[in-house]
Amino acid sequence: MNTSSDSLHRFLFEHAPLRGEIVRLDNVWQSVIERHNYPIVLRDLMGELCAAAVLLAATLKLKGAMVLQIHGKGAVKLLVVECSGDLELRATAKWEGDLSHGTLQELVGDGRFVITLDPKDGNQAYQGIVALEGDSIAEILQNYMTRSEQLETRLWLAADGRSASGMLLQKLPEREASRDEDAWGRATHLADTLKPEELLQLPAGELVHRLYHEEDIRLFSRRPVSFRCSCTRERVEAVLRMLGHAEIRDILHERGSVEVDCEFCGSHYAFDPVDAEQLFASIHTAPAAPTRH
Repeated sequence: MNTSSDSLHRFLFEHAPLRGEIVRLDNVWQSVIERHNYPIVLRDLMGELCAAAVLLAATLKLKGAMVLQIHGKGAVKLLVVECSGDLELRATAKWEGDLSHGTLQELVGDGRFVITLDPKDGNQAYQGIVALEGDSIAEILQNYMTRSEQLETRLWLAADGRSASGMLLQKLPEREASRDEDAWGRATHLADTLKPEELLQLPAGELVHRLYHEEDIRLFSRRPVSFRCSCTRERVEAVLRMLGHAEIRDILHERGSVEVDCEFCGSHYAFDPVDAEQLFASIHTAPAAPTRH
């Protein structure tokens, strides 16, 4: 059994202010892509975004969820990845036309990158818009992390039809007792030698050893990553109520039923006329007037 499969591993440089993470998605990644026939170039971009979302969610120690969204006006219209603080992941994408080739900038066109941190506790979510500065998912997110967290961060990402993987290095505030001015440059230089196939295939322990066998590294226990969609029939019902009774009746008149498919997991929800009327029954039923004796 590959102990790196569907896992995140943290590691720490004992004598330098550096930390790192490695994520490997196998079954989780298959759960994402098996539900849609994504073009290869889009599939790989989404895989890199999935790996990045897990790495960043773990780094930020989220209580709720992080949502990474790329909105484009080119062939790629939308890329969405959501990762919870418990490392539960889901993702989807929308596109039009031919996606046989092209850089990220060419595929997205005039686009924007939105990062949302949702506490999932009723409090207001934080949302930041990130400039699409860079030729890859890694470069764009590196720029964001450096500016927003004020911590130097590097990402290495890779994806194919079997796996999606990534590695993160982050420079921490320096500790005088363990000052090593060359540590960051040395660590990133070695990581730049990584080949995509190594990132996708090697277990985390072997990867860390191959890169940093001359360093004193502490590798922490694995954290499992899982695929989970948060859609439920109750949530779909809430959305239908927001559309309004008149709108739902129009859909029923035209189609005979109201049907909703989850874009993340493919779950199908159907509401016949009786189901639909019950959605609004509690709204239209006035409470009985109190009886006086």
